[in-house]
Amino acid sequence: MLCLGIESTAHTFGVSVVDDKGNVYSNEKDAVSTESGGMIPAQVADHHVSICDDVIKRALDKAGKKIKDIDLIAFSQSPGIGHCLRIGAFSARALGLLLKKPVIGVNHCIAHLEIGRIKTKSKDPVLLYASGANTQVIAYDGGKYRIFGETLDIGIGNFLDSFARYIGLGFPGGPKIYELALKGKEFIELPYSVKGMDVSFGGLLTNLKQKYDSGKYKVEDLCYSVQETVFAMLLEVSERAMAHCGKKELLLGGGVACNKRLQEMSDIMCKEFGGESFIPENQFLVDNAAMIAWLGIIEHNAGVKTDTIIKPYERTDDIEVIWRH
Repeated sequence: MLCLGIESTAHTFGVSVVDDKGNVYSNEKDAVSTESGGMIPAQVADHHVSICDDVIKRALDKAGKKIKDIDLIAFSQSPGIGHCLRIGAFSARALGLLLKKPVIGVNHCIAHLEIGRIKTKSKDPVLLYASGANTQVIAYDGGKYRIFGETLDIGIGNFLDSFARYIGLGFPGGPKIYELALKGKEFIELPYSVKGMDVSFGGLLTNLKQKYDSGKYKVEDLCYSVQETVFAMLLEVSERAMAHCGKKELLLGGGVACNKRLQEMSDIMCKEFGGESFIPENQFLVDNAAMIAWLGIIEHNAGVKTDTIIKPYERTDDIEVIWRH
């Protein structure tokens, strides 16, 4: 079986061809970036409309497949920016009608976990899902992927991007903060907001802006300090989730998980805990269509049927995980 997956939850429009063994034949994408400011949803949707045909063609060409070879269409149905999700859903419906093939909508957050499981060979991990809008600690229990901790306000990626925009770095800002952090030499104490199993970034963002505006601190030191602080917060709640669930595997997912310092800290924490850290390739950490196609195959083979209506606010733990026992 060949599945064509379409990802369009936010700034990335991606298309991938994957088979039912988990082989990824192509994983093409086109993403919005800016020199200043952030994403404007309507403009991002216009971007997706303008490039969707080209990305689909590139994915098929890279895979060496024809459109008639496709057996299943999967698309990111939830959660995400409504303007963007609609473009992926419309493209999937159109291809389904054209090919007379089944179309299945999948949850973007769960897709991160399932592509990570097959690409790292982790068996039953806790997922630290760190991306733009999403920050969750997820593990399978009782027929669902349960959220054991999450952000109480903004996602880790949006937090980093907001600070990056404030200091003039443009979008996406996370990679630029990482580069500046490598030059930082002095740790500046920042608010450490862990509340039970949850984290909060809003107050920390305000504090960072105040410190930057004061002119007393080097921007490199602020970037270094913010990474050390927020990654420690994420790994503290991840470690507690592993202990609570009795699991020894931590899987990283989401675009922020591409950060080498977060990966290093994850390895250190897991070794001290007596567990193991699993980190997929960057192409499977960021928003990508391969994970959408792979979850589409898993759910289709399990007999899952979905509509093609977008669900921007659907949560990870709303989904019945009937393909795991």
